[in-house]
Amino acid sequence: MIKKTKIGIWMDHSVANLMDYPAAPILTRRIECNFTSKAKEEAITRGESTMHTKEQGEQADYYRELSDLIRKYDEVLLFGPTEAKTELFNTFKNNHLFSKIKVEIRPTDKMTENQQHAFVNSYFKAGVT
Repeated sequence: MIKKTKIGIWMDHSVANLMDYPAAPILTRRIECNFTSKAKEEAITRGESTMHTKEQGEQADYYRELSDLIRKYDEVLLFGPTEAKTELFNTFKNNHLFSKIKVEIRPTDKMTENQQHAFVNSYFKAGVT
């Protein structure tokens, strides 16, 4: 039997915490969007249109980086407090390269790292997959 690779990703629009399952203990890797408040301040000085264009480009790069990572897994749990998880899913849902990956999206509140680990553990242990 081939062991499935699984990952839980807690995310919002600025950061994603990646947690492989199973792992004891679960370790968190982090990917951050490059559109920081400093970059926003610099872009807004050149105009609101420039700021939005830069923000969209940085957000697209952030989602692309996460999508490239997701392609390495069989099962993915996307969870978090914002719509970023759904926006990410919408960027790749029609791409055939992701057709064999089971993706589940769950809304949650803001969570500590320990709460995120517990959520990933309980989701995959419960056999929801």
